Amino acid sequence: MTARALKTAGMVERHAPLAMAGLILFLPLILIDPGTWLVLAIAGLAMGMMIFLMASGLTLVFGLMDVLNFAHGAFVAVGAYLATGLLSPGGPFAGLMGVSLLGDVGAMLLAILVACAAAGVLGLVFERVIVRRVYGAHLRQILITVGGLIVAEQLITVIWGADPIPLPKPETLRGSIFIGDIAVERYRLVACALGLVAYLGMHFALNRTRIGLLVRAGVENREMVEALGYRVRRLFVGVFVAGTALAAAGGVMWALYQEIVTVHIGADVMILVFIVVIIGGLGSVGGCFLGALLVGLTANFMGYLAPTLALGSNILLMVAVLLWRPRGLYPATKN
Repeated sequence: MTARALKTAGMVERHAPLAMAGLILFLPLILIDPGTWLVLAIAGLAMGMMIFLMASGLTLVFGLMDVLNFAHGAFVAVGAYLATGLLSPGGPFAGLMGVSLLGDVGAMLLAILVACAAAGVLGLVFERVIVRRVYGAHLRQILITVGGLIVAEQLITVIWGADPIPLPKPETLRGSIFIGDIAVERYRLVACALGLVAYLGMHFALNRTRIGLLVRAGVENREMVEALGYRVRRLFVGVFVAGTALAAAGGVMWALYQEIVTVHIGADVMILVFIVVIIGGLGSVGGCFLGALLVGLTANFMGYLAPTLALGSNILLMVAVLLWRPRGLYPATKN
């Protein structure tokens, strides 16, 4: 095979998942009128962005550290419950809300930052006390992190109670804006924007900074990086803390989207999160981003076109992707 043919084959291999995403996005236009299609597409993209925030931390921990963290949902729940205390009437950021769009978005961003900081500290403790003892032992990781999730849910019940807590969206993020005759929910547009900013930030950090370079090099050849004098274990602890912080950010966004917080809010969404991580390829932020969008779009389009198949649509999507690419769309490593 010539060099040109190899280059062409590589480009097709690299861009084929994007073509698949375009197919899932635009194919429903054959069956749906353009106005309804636009509403469903934006709803799917917004759902995908929120799932991406929760899944991106797990794919980093799963793919880069080889840790099966089934307690990831606990950090999603922690972020959601902290948001109820920060944004509800009487909370520290409640005074910023209800005045202007800038104030509402600012209050939401502050709540996300506080939730990320708190979840990061908890993640550091969780890694030091529990996870570090089971590195390289997958079965023990599953057992101990599932146990950690159960304990975390019980602690949440003790602190916040067992009853669901309402968390209304900020006033200016409620309702819709109109594009012609088409109504688009404001909160979904904000979710799309925040998810895109988070993805670009992570892409920049992993590909354009020294720390990102060391993390990726440590995944490919840990011994070589350590021989150069870098402490790979410390880098990976930082990755774990960042992963738990991102889970909390996703928890805040998901809680505002659902407008109610229960103790199982993290565990309930973990099936979608794992599907996204597997579709995208372990350790790949880009793959996770594309996988989350595919899951969000598939769920919304199938929910409209074939409601009886909606529940299993993402499972079918994952099976189809794995039959095509057994290691996911864009796996982070070649091994």
